[in-house]
Amino acid sequence: MTGGPEPISAVGREALERELDDLRTEREAVAVTLRDGGGDETGDRADQADELQRGTQLTRLDARIDEIRGRLREADAAGAPRTDGVGVGSTVTVRFDDGTEATVQIGEVAAVLDRTMVTADSPLGSALLGHGPGDTVTYTTPDGPATAVVVSVGD
Repeated sequence: MTGGPEPISAVGREALERELDDLRTEREAVAVTLRDGGGDETGDRADQADELQRGTQLTRLDARIDEIRGRLREADAAGAPRTDGVGVGSTVTVRFDDGTEATVQIGEVAAVLDRTMVTADSPLGSALLGHGPGDTVTYTTPDGPATAVVVSVGD
């Protein structure tokens, strides 16, 4: 990553927005189960432990919600993915050693169950970052080193 605001692909944005909606729904469900905190302390230790666990869960959910909202704001500030070279959010067509070609998106959301998504910190994704059409990149696979040629960058 470049250290500045990074763009995000449409697929990546959609995945983050879906996750944000799910987290907000989960947070609401957890929040309604918490007591309002200033009342009766007659519950047993198990009830109190359960309450503490839900409070911890709420804190975790709030942190992830804030993280996603920040990432979406950063993507808005960064603008569209670049087309002059590979960056986060780019759509890239690559040709592998065996002659096959694939079009992938460079993303940051590993949870996306999308076969065309390559994370920026994966071996192929990190090798592609900064390169343009015609460049050959080398990356590591479980079977050893491999190369791929960047055919095109863009939508």
